[in-house]
Amino acid sequence: MVVKSDFSRKVTLVVYGDLASKVVTDSRRAYSSTLVDADASRNDGRHVCVVDADGFSRLLKGRPAACLELRRSASGRVRPVAATPTRSEILGDPLRVRSPGRHPAVELTLDMNRLDEATTAHEATVGALAAHLSGQGLHVHAPAPGAPAFDAGWSRGADVFIAEIKSLTGAREDQQIRLGIGQVLDYAHQLRTSHPDQRLHAVLVLEKRPADPRWSPLTRSVGIRLTWAPDFPDL
Repeated sequence: MVVKSDFSRKVTLVVYGDLASKVVTDSRRAYSSTLVDADASRNDGRHVCVVDADGFSRLLKGRPAACLELRRSASGRVRPVAATPTRSEILGDPLRVRSPGRHPAVELTLDMNRLDEATTAHEATVGALAAHLSGQGLHVHAPAPGAPAFDAGWSRGADVFIAEIKSLTGAREDQQIRLGIGQVLDYAHQLRTSHPDQRLHAVLVLEKRPADPRWSPLTRSVGIRLTWAPDFPDL
């Protein structure tokens, strides 16, 4: 991937962020030249995909990202607007368990090794979860385009489950669990807002049983189902 700061006819993807480091070419409408050029190219019939930071992160992970529409507000400003997912789209394509790569040897060898171990543990947990649910006749899915970036999702009858998966290797356990709680609560809130007719369940999946037993009653109190490899209790 080649990162460019200027705009030319070779550009097919624009990552939209804040204007803190951008040159604002029109102070009245307050948008950057890159976004203006992207809009002009679309008007000329050449499609340029615009994604936000979250969409770019999904692309780097090999996941689909919503191409943002460019609309004009009442003030005339061109602004990206996320495509609204249809109300039936929460679960996307079948989930693929990725093979974690290895980082080249550098001065931070120890830190890179820990990162690889954590990535390996995460993908191993994803694979174990998929196998566990497959044994129940359930299929695990990636998020649908436009849905929040949860790690895995599945349905059982009319119930839809979305899961955040956290490895505990090479990291502070409490930090990882707190992060996972915040993420899955955010994803569940977004989906319940956009899909009010769905019976949606938030699940936090850990690489292993947490050392501190307080996490089970804590997650239960906020409506999160906590489980862990290899047996995945309560799933």
